[in-house]
Formats: sequence, C-alpha cells, structure tokens
Amino acid sequence: MGPTSQSGRAKLPAREFLAVLVTVSCLLRTCELKAANEFKPNILLIMADDLGIGDLGCYGNDTLRTPNVDRLAQEGVRLTQHLAAAPLCTPSRASFLTGRHALRSGMEASNGYRALQWNAGSGGLPENETTFARVLQQQGYATGLIGKWHQGVNCESRTDHCHHPLNHGFDYFFGMPFTLVNDCLPGRSPELDAATRARLRHYTQMMALGVLTLAAGKACGLFFISWKAVLGAASLLFLFFVSWYASFGFARRWNCILMRNHEVTEQPMVLERAASLLLNEAVSYIERNKHGPFLLVVSLLHVHVPLVTTKEFLGKSQHGLYGDNVEEMDWLVGEILNAVEEHGLKNKTLTYFTSDHGGHLEARDEHSQLGGWNGIYRGGKGMGGWEGGIRVPGIFRWPGVLPAGRVVHEPTSLMDVFPTVVQLGGGQVPQDRVMDGHSLMPLLQGDVEHSAHEFLFHYCGKYLHAARWHEKESGRLWKVHYITPRFHPQGAGACYGQSVCPCSGEGVTHHDPPLLFDLSRDPSEARPLSPSSEPLYHAVVAGVGQAVEAHRETLSPVPPQFSLGNIVWKPWLQPCCGTFPLCSCSQE
Repeated sequence: MGPTSQSGRAKLPAREFLAVLVTVSCLLRTCELKAANEFKPNILLIMADDLGIGDLGCYGNDTLRTPNVDRLAQEGVRLTQHLAAAPLCTPSRASFLTGRHALRSGMEASNGYRALQWNAGSGGLPENETTFARVLQQQGYATGLIGKWHQGVNCESRTDHCHHPLNHGFDYFFGMPFTLVNDCLPGRSPELDAATRARLRHYTQMMALGVLTLAAGKACGLFFISWKAVLGAASLLFLFFVSWYASFGFARRWNCILMRNHEVTEQPMVLERAASLLLNEAVSYIERNKHGPFLLVVSLLHVHVPLVTTKEFLGKSQHGLYGDNVEEMDWLVGEILNAVEEHGLKNKTLTYFTSDHGGHLEARDEHSQLGGWNGIYRGGKGMGGWEGGIRVPGIFRWPGVLPAGRVVHEPTSLMDVFPTVVQLGGGQVPQDRVMDGHSLMPLLQGDVEHSAHEFLFHYCGKYLHAARWHEKESGRLWKVHYITPRFHPQGAGACYGQSVCPCSGEGVTHHDPPLLFDLSRDPSEARPLSPSSEPLYHAVVAGVGQAVEAHRETLSPVPPQFSLGNIVWKPWLQPCCGTFPLCSCSQE
C-alpha cells in the first residue's frame, strides 16, 4: 500500500500529480476551443458615407455630439490607424467586401471616371469576386445588406442582376443600389457628371443658336438654302438633345431608387423618409434573425450630400447642416445598437463601425462647409495618399471577448474586415487569389503587439500615390509619397472648384525623389524629411521602393469595370418599376 495522508487517503507523487494537472488543463482548453469554434457570433457592420474621422467625439471632436458611437468605443476597441483601401466610395467598398485592393477586381479607374455613375451602367463588382457575405452564407449565416450598395446592378439585361447584392452572398437587400448625389433632391444643383452636362448643354445652346440663325436667314432671304435643310438641322439638334437628356435629364429617376431584393419599390425615392425606412428595415432584420447567426451590413446614406436631415435634428448642432446630419447619423447608430441590446444579443454580436473614406473637403455651398472634418490629417476624400482621405474610424465591440476601452495604434485596413469576419464565422479565406487583408482578432484581443501589416499601399485610381512602412522594431511609421494632388487655389488644402482632386495628369505632382514623412512623429504630414534632416532617408525610400516592386508583381490584368463602355448609361439596363421609360412607383 502506498503512502497515506493523515486522513488515510492515498497521495500521488508530485510528478504524477503534475502530469494529471497538465492533462486536465489541456482537456479543458480543448473543450473551450471547441466550444468557441462552434459558437458563431452575430456580425453587425455599420459603415457611414463620407464621414471624417475628426467628426466623432471618441476621435477628438468636442463640438459635435456623437454619444452612441462614443459609447461603442468605450465598450470596445478603437483603432487610430484604420485605413481605407481607396479614397472614393465604389473602390473602397469593393475592397471592404473582398479583402483585396479594388484594382485586383477592375474596380479602380485608369482615367476618367473613378466611381460608378449609373444604375444602368454595365460595370460593377465581378461575379468571380468572393465577398465575406458569400463565405458566411455558406457557413449558415443569414446575410443582409441594408442601405447603400454602389457596386453595380446589371451586365447585359435589365433583370440579370449580375452585380446585385443577392448575387454576391447577401440573401436580403433593402436600400439604394446607387449612392446619394445632389441630383436626388429636387432643386439642388446637378452633381452627377456636372462638367460633361454643362458642356453638352452649351453645345446644345450653340447648335440651337445656329439653327435659329439659319431659319431667320432663310426667312429674310439672306441664305440660299432650302427649308428642308433647315428642318434637317433642327431634327439633328433635337436628336442630339434627346440623346443626352434622356439620361442626364432624368438622373433622379434613373439613379435615386430603392430596391427590396430584386424589385424596385420606389422610383424616384423620397429622400426625406429614406433614413427612417432604412432604420426600420435594420431593426426588423435583427428581430427576424435574433436566433442567429446573422451578418448584417448597415450601409448608411449619412453623411453624404445632399445631407437630407429630419426636422428633429435640423439646426441642433454647432456646425450647420453637416453637423446636424452627423448627429442624426449617431442617433441612427444608437437605435440600431438598442435593437441589438433589446433582444439580448449584445454579448453575442461583434459590432463594427467605420466610414468608407475621409470627409469631403470640396463639398461646399455659398454659406457653409457641407463635407466632413478630418481632424489633424491632411487632405480628404478623393486623395489616395494624404491621410485625410484614407484614415477612417475603426471601432469593434464584442463584450466578454474584446477588452473594453482598448486603443490600438497599429496600422490596419478596411480590407482586414474580410478575414476577420470570415474567421469568426467559421469559414476559410480564399486560397486561389491574392488577399490583402489580415485577421484583426489577435490584435483586437491583445494577443499580439503589432499589426500583421508591414507595408500598406495607397492608390488613387490605378495610380500608386503613396506607401507606408511600419518599422516594428523601432516603432517608426514611414510614409512615402510618389504623387500628390495640386491643391487650388494656391495655399488651400483641397482642390476647390472641382468635385474631388484628380489622380493623374496636370492636376498632380510627381515627386522624384519622393516625399518622406515620419507619421509616428508628424501625423499631419506637415514636415517632409530630406537626406539632411533624416539620416535614414535613402534607406527608407529604398526599402519602401523594394516593397512596392514586390507588391506590383502580385497584380494581374483584369477587365476594367470603369471603362467608358461600362460606365455610360444604357437604357436596356435601367432598373425600372412600371413601364419604361415612364418608370414610377412608391410601394414604400
């Protein structure tokens, strides 16, 4: 008989006891991991439109009231170097959905148009791209998108819906297949392709003047031409006018529509009630799918111009119509969070809040600024290199899993959302293509100290404007600019007089040698470094240059979705309720 204790029970030798303890611990850990893997959280992704990082209280704003987004940050993890992969709506959202740079799917422009212009264009997110919604749908998730899409609708016919959300992994869609523009609100100055429209209108006026001159000259006997020739010229003028006015003259009716799944339900949409419709849909979706798991993407129309704001918020902020719209946006976020909590889903839901890119500095009228504030960061929407165009809010909340109040200062990307939610949903990141995002869970939970990104590349259209290098050993964050937009008027901080700054041509400056900044010491990009002021200048520029070349080797040619043939309005692709071209309905 072995040794006994004073109570008569057998004692295990210390070595055997330790072995048993280790075995039990491993079994418990295995059970915990198995349970964690079997549990699939609900995933709620909220994306604002054109919101500046400096517009939120949790990012330093003390004059706008954003208590709901601020509460989200207090209860979760706030990222201070969260970056859009592109500075404009369509390419940024394509990267967000796929975890890849937009030019890998042809969703970046070579020249000209940099975002989709019409619901009736044939360009859009290709069918062979894999969104996180498609992966989670395959894992048994209910997948919904409510709000803005702006990734295209059709390819060859009015009903093929090849680019539609329901063809990209979402099983429910309610919202706007396009995006808000001033054209959506009667009485506002046209915004969609305004320069082209102005030229066409001018040409029409000149041609009309010419036809009237011919007619008057013929009537007075000054011109020896037949009335048949005058009538022919007038007919050509009429055809020219009809050909362009058929699209531009009905921009509100063609683009500003609401859809539920494959059906157009409001054409044109009534902007004044759009926010309440979207909110009701989001709350209803959470109610219907509360037994989960669900993925819900709420793609807000706020705070894009024309800044339609309900009377409850008009005139309530310190920053005019834009501030009113921001505070209404925050209220909408709060109502969605309340719905999550009222159904007992708070601890079962990963909630994320961001913006698609920086605030729109050029959005102004004769009275006030209509675009966002990007805080201390230089530049804004449309600028691929400057921080103001690409640094966006990034907030994750999952009580009990993510530490409350944690702040992460490591470089991260909207492209990281794809692998993050795919991992949590039990899916696999595609192995048959180049992926640019990395799962954020180790960083969010504090399991690793540094971001998985060593280099990040910043495009404007298809042009690489800048690249950053996170030198993890020293903690320094280098930013190299190869191309920057030329601001105007001289000394301004944006391209006033244009909708956004250009990516190429005469409106940009090519830097050789490139501009170098140390963002860890100069986040405002106010003091470019030189070989005389920074001993590591040549080494850093060379190191980033090598990374750029390695990155370019991963790019492959793909069909351009923003080519002229894909961008132009095609009547046979126009979503329509009723009889074309008299499309009109109001089911909402």
